[in-house]
Amino acid sequence: MTTPVLGRRRTPAASATVPRRSLKGRGTRLLAALFLAPTLVGVLVFTVVPIVGSVVLSFFHWDVIGTPRFAGTDNYTQVFTDDTVLVSFTNTLIFMVFAVALQLLLALALALTLTNRMPSWLRSTFRSAFFFPLILSAASISVVMKYLFNQDFGVVNWALGHIGIAPVPWLTSEHSAMAAVILVYVWQQFGFSFLLFVGGLNTIPKEIHEASSLDGASGLRKHLSITLPLLSPTLLVASVVGIINALQVFEQPYVLTDGGPGDATRTVVMVIYQSAFEQLRFGEASAIGVLLFVLIMAVTALQFRLSRRFVHYQ
Repeated sequence: MTTPVLGRRRTPAASATVPRRSLKGRGTRLLAALFLAPTLVGVLVFTVVPIVGSVVLSFFHWDVIGTPRFAGTDNYTQVFTDDTVLVSFTNTLIFMVFAVALQLLLALALALTLTNRMPSWLRSTFRSAFFFPLILSAASISVVMKYLFNQDFGVVNWALGHIGIAPVPWLTSEHSAMAAVILVYVWQQFGFSFLLFVGGLNTIPKEIHEASSLDGASGLRKHLSITLPLLSPTLLVASVVGIINALQVFEQPYVLTDGGPGDATRTVVMVIYQSAFEQLRFGEASAIGVLLFVLIMAVTALQFRLSRRFVHYQ
């Protein structure tokens, strides 16, 4: 006669619990997969496939009409020997430096002013006003700004004339065309950085500023020693997004100056567009796009590398 072993007996309720939990877990994973599927498919179709296709196409000569012909590295060789392409990269880097710097400084200054010295109702009004240009079409804004910066009948020169400044050829001079493009771009884009800074400033505890005031710290010292270090994660995000967008600028220079005068405002994305859709050199355009992608990744990686020293997390 055998002795029953305790603990091995399974009740019907216990045996029914395991399958239910298992089915519940499978159902949750299936539901999560269904919710993620549209996003994953969209990223695959509209991001991964175009990137891979551009890389592959950069090694071919193709004018859309004929059959692609393998070119090896000829397209990249052509890019590095084309003065227009090299000038466009230089213009884009210059544009990036000045546009992002001005955008961040203006957004930070306005965010500090609105956070510290304005009532709440007026603060909300200015937040909406500063963000509004960002939701408008860059092309439509550029069309309006092209009239405002016109040398003969533009409102900008009309206002400058009232203070004794001669009309400035904003869009027709090599010395001022890039400045006009930067001003239009910053006017539309700084609202995003502004909202980031407003949100970051609201997360800084007021007790820290109050304690520094008791210690005798001035307003400038508080901003340099407290506000900026605590706001450094937000500065990193704003600078990364700002640089990525600036390196891909297209609408403003295309509508305002069409890359002119000469090649003074011609950017990389403009050259990609002209090579592909005007000259039907899709292989060369893809090669330029790949180089731009590498540049964006390199600059972003450098930013995150430097952030280890300058970004402070609470």
